[in-house]
Amino acid sequence: MSNLKAKEYKSFEAIKHLSEDGNEFWYAREFAIVLEYVQWRNFAKVLDRAKIACKNSGYAIVDHFAEVSKIVEAGATSKPVIDFKLTRYACYLIVQNGDPRKEVIALGQTYFAIQTRRQEVADYFNQLDEENKRLVIRGDIKQWNQMLAEAAHNAGVMSNEDYATFQNSGYMGLYGGMKVEDIHKKKRLKEKDKILDFMSSTELIANLFRISQTEEKLKKDKTATADAANEIHFIVGREVRGTIKRVGGTMPEDLPTPNKSISDVERSQLKKLKKSPKKLMLDE
Repeated sequence: MSNLKAKEYKSFEAIKHLSEDGNEFWYAREFAIVLEYVQWRNFAKVLDRAKIACKNSGYAIVDHFAEVSKIVEAGATSKPVIDFKLTRYACYLIVQNGDPRKEVIALGQTYFAIQTRRQEVADYFNQLDEENKRLVIRGDIKQWNQMLAEAAHNAGVMSNEDYATFQNSGYMGLYGGMKVEDIHKKKRLKEKDKILDFMSSTELIANLFRISQTEEKLKKDKTATADAANEIHFIVGREVRGTIKRVGGTMPEDLPTPNKSISDVERSQLKKLKKSPKKLMLDE
């Protein structure tokens, strides 16, 4: 990210406010200044176009452009002016309807598009039931584990035995000294069962954080030996465990084990998809 882009992104964050119920919003008059509109009347035209876009998208304007009154100093006197509390979506619509010749407008379009998409993903995830949350996170872990294996290999973890030791190091850090075999027994799993397939969404998230942070640190530190890689994996796992403890969370080994494996959940979801009236592109 260029210095200019980083600066402008920070300017959008700097004028962000939080309501009493924790929702973020921006004041239109502050937003206009960041977008380099000197005259309010010029910004008001953009504001009007954004409201029309909001209405045409099927949303209530008042939900995203809440009118408020402010008192501003005008010389020796003060006077009330109209302002608006803008949601993230309102800000996104404003920059989409702003002057495209302004670099700050282009940066704003990128910033609010990314932020809006992140919120959409978060909202979608939060609406999922526990089984589907497990499916989503387990899929992410599969991808990250592939990257972790590559980073570990580049660090000197070569053989299957080396990788087993490396994996145990991470689990021992996160699970208070427990190895894969210990966790397997704790969950009372069959010999062929994978422990990641019998984790709740909360436990999977803890492991996803362990995996992703270890992969990043191995690359960042340019780790060059298997022993160093094992130590990093253990330390990262231990730090994740420490974070869980500090926030008063349940230790991963004490979280309940789901009755259904990820494989069972996948088969169940596949049956539902096949019964769907919509035509689906499924693997043959």
